[in-house]
Amino acid sequence: MENTYLLINFLTVLFPIILSFDKRVRFYQSWKYIFPGLFISGLLFLFWDYLFTIYEVWSFNPDYIRGIYFLNLPLEEILFFVTVPFACIFIYECLNYYIKRDLLESVSVYITYLLMLLCAVLLVLFFDKVYSLITFSLLLVILLFAQFVFKLRFLSRFYLAYLVSLIPFYIVNGLLTSIPVVMYNNDENMSFRVGTIPFEDHFYSMAMLLLNIMFFKYFRRQAKPIHE
Repeated sequence: MENTYLLINFLTVLFPIILSFDKRVRFYQSWKYIFPGLFISGLLFLFWDYLFTIYEVWSFNPDYIRGIYFLNLPLEEILFFVTVPFACIFIYECLNYYIKRDLLESVSVYITYLLMLLCAVLLVLFFDKVYSLITFSLLLVILLFAQFVFKLRFLSRFYLAYLVSLIPFYIVNGLLTSIPVVMYNNDENMSFRVGTIPFEDHFYSMAMLLLNIMFFKYFRRQAKPIHE
């Protein structure tokens, strides 16, 4: 049982790694543009993760981890911020290759506005909950920068990739929260769950994935100027 979280990480990244060598997508050629962003975003999210463990926003079931800790975080949790973004960037790139039409282009800005409004409302309603406060604030700030400062044109494609990524999201997070490997303190969240998954997890995941894709695009563009 102590290998459970490690195994979940391994299975999360296994197929994206294997399928990276598909002759059409050739995702392996983009690996070098992923890891700088993983490192930068990883520092941010691991910082919040560290604080969350201190303030008992969540904790980790010792029965399902190896017991190797860095700054109060189990090794498996640190790997989570590598394996999950890597897998989701893979999904994003595959969708871009196989679906040429930008399906959400006409409604992308409305999705952004709706998400920002929802984050703002939930932030006001649950400002006294640590997980809710950090999650909705973080996504709101990232969306504001993406839409109004950087004026990113790939948000519509990101939203499609995020919707598809919800399939593995529900599998992975469902396992982590139902076993449970990760135990949430409901005093620090909305106490509303989708199955066993806290509602905030959806927004936390979106913030993490959007930030990683932004970095991925940036480092790839720096290496080889392309039209984004």
